[in-house]
Amino acid sequence: MNRTGWFKSSRSAENPACVEIRFTTDATDVRDSKNPAGPMLSFPRAAWAKFLRR
Repeated sequence: MNRTGWFKSSRSAENPACVEIRFTTDATDVRDSKNPAGPMLSFPRAAWAKFLRR
């Protein structure tokens, strides 16, 4: 699985209370930037695309 790395919105500036995302071959992963070693949510690509269209 190709992992491209984690990133957060440029609009978050210095705010540490953000979510970070990364794209993989078949999913989008989401985690809390304050706890990068904590739990992660993984959404299939189609579900993430549907979420963005809302």
